[in-house]
Amino acid sequence: MDIKVPQPYQPGEKDIKDVIAPAGLEVNPAYLKLGNKFVKAIFVFTYPRYLNSGWFDPIINLPELLDISIFVHPVDTAMALRNLRKKVAQIEAQILERQEKGLVRDPVLETAYQDIEMLRDQLQQAREKLFNVGVYVTFYADSLEELNKLEERLNSLFESQLVYAKPAIFQQLEGFASTLPLNTDKLLIHTPLNSGPASSLFPFVSVDLTSDEGILYGINRHNNTLVIFDRFSLENANSVVFAKSGAGKSYACKLEILRSLMSGVDVLVIDPENEYQKLAESVGGSFFKISLTSENQINPFDIPVIPKGEDPADVFKSHILNLTGLIKLMLGMITPEEEAILDRALIATYESRDITPDKGDFTNFQPPLLEDFQIVLESMEGGRGLAKRLERFTKGTYAGFLNKPTNIDIKNRLIVFSVRDLEEQLRPIAMYIVLNFIWNLIRAEFKKRIMVIDEAWWLMKYPDSASFLFSLAKRCRKYYLGLTTITQNVEDFLESPFGRPIITNSALQLLLKQAPTNIEAVAKTFNLSETEKQLLLEANVGEGIFFAGLNHTAIQVIASYFEDKIITTKPEELLEMEK
Repeated sequence: MDIKVPQPYQPGEKDIKDVIAPAGLEVNPAYLKLGNKFVKAIFVFTYPRYLNSGWFDPIINLPELLDISIFVHPVDTAMALRNLRKKVAQIEAQILERQEKGLVRDPVLETAYQDIEMLRDQLQQAREKLFNVGVYVTFYADSLEELNKLEERLNSLFESQLVYAKPAIFQQLEGFASTLPLNTDKLLIHTPLNSGPASSLFPFVSVDLTSDEGILYGINRHNNTLVIFDRFSLENANSVVFAKSGAGKSYACKLEILRSLMSGVDVLVIDPENEYQKLAESVGGSFFKISLTSENQINPFDIPVIPKGEDPADVFKSHILNLTGLIKLMLGMITPEEEAILDRALIATYESRDITPDKGDFTNFQPPLLEDFQIVLESMEGGRGLAKRLERFTKGTYAGFLNKPTNIDIKNRLIVFSVRDLEEQLRPIAMYIVLNFIWNLIRAEFKKRIMVIDEAWWLMKYPDSASFLFSLAKRCRKYYLGLTTITQNVEDFLESPFGRPIITNSALQLLLKQAPTNIEAVAKTFNLSETEKQLLLEANVGEGIFFAGLNHTAIQVIASYFEDKIITTKPEELLEMEK
């Protein structure tokens, strides 16, 4: 009679399990040896009276190879109430016994009594539920010595929160199996927790912003992994950057620009302080100075190219509205009656050049200049006073600024507009004009782009420019554009009614070091914890918090040696390079 002996494998066949399985598993009372790795499983057996949200973060984000399982087994409320009633009776009996013996009261017993009574009330009112919770951690090392050191480190982290763990002696195999992704609790070592403390265990703050695509933003300070992200993978590609002066906000943005250019993204920048000139020159970009004496000119009356699929009449009307906002910015406060006069005068100015909304194509028409608008305004009833107020921009001190045809060539992958050499009161006007010019360029040609507005608080100071910036933030996703707004003056930015909506419409956010006077406003806007507030107050240059959609992490912005030489703005480094 032939007896068939079961074979551990089928000859000539291999299963995926045979490929990934280790060579062997050695089981010891206090550890396992899995192939060449030493493995140990530990379990949490006691907790403090209170558990704060986020107490488990240091364990989750430890830069070591860990497997963590959290088993939550619901307990029937009726059974829990019966057990708690018995426990209360036992504690009451102990308290009465001590009183009868004339012993000093025991605060531990009294606290336990109060806690159980409170829990009974909450369970009875369905405000809480009770769970049996098992927390198991398996960790790996290359040697037994390293394994013991890692165990000490984990115990130290647990004990800093008044949480205590033990190794699963003689149950290492069960502990290891419990932390495999099999949803099997083989250890069955539980601690009763109500829903409040149990919720503090959930790893919603696990932060790993490393993706297969995108650019490097920096290093995750929690676990030293790389923060690699594609802003265009979010619901919108907009970002905001808030930091005090000298915290590294422009440096971080220039680094993003440089790396985005290498990944095929075009970039446009509004630069109020000439900080991006060296970057533009280094990569062969275009750098345009907008000033009273500059050769680079933008005519705000240029009619935009009609985007494909859009109604020319709608584009023309939108252009008139943008011009009205610009004129209001130039003139300051005006009455509703004066605004109506401006609207009629703008339409009449274009009609004088035979440009009307019903024209399907505006490319063959010569656009008017600001002085043409002033002439029309003077001829209108009630417009003479407005025309006089505009005179300084056509014949006065500011005549060389807005009253010339456009002569800028914008065929480049990096385009920087500098407004540093303008008077302070002209900067918001120039930024508005450049912003509108860039927006028309973006709408005319569909392409993956980033627009960077440094010191955006200049625009947020004025309702019309702030409104225009907000409309950009809402609409730019449609044109494959990511808008980046950078500011150090958080209070001014948030005081505008459009400040918070712009932040809401920005899926990517970078907070670097903050001033103590601004931290409360920032914390309220971004729902920061006390720990995160402290992190931003104590951060070094280039350190902060990086938000990407629903995830966020502490970040350290880093650059290579050659990147740093291109983007640095430190005076001492620039002086050294000039030698």
